[in-house]
Amino acid sequence: MPTFHARVQVSLRPSVLDPAGEATRAAAARLGVDGVRRLRIGKAIELELEAPDRATAQSQLELISDRLLANPVIENWSLDISEPAAAEHP
Repeated sequence: MPTFHARVQVSLRPSVLDPAGEATRAAAARLGVDGVRRLRIGKAIELELEAPDRATAQSQLELISDRLLANPVIENWSLDISEPAAAEHP
């Protein structure tokens, strides 16, 4: 069965305050890095999933992204799936 590689990017919705991002932006200014006007902190999750085909992999990855990896009330997520290497196909 092919193994699909995926990266899920999770970020706060634009309307949600990001205190960690603001604290980091302020710390950058204290370090002498000027010009950082906006800084938002998110997370990246990398995973591998065995699935019979891309459509199944996509469906399963969307489910866990929406239900487990991100809080849909305050976070957005995006998904990037890499096709399995040719050597991984039977």
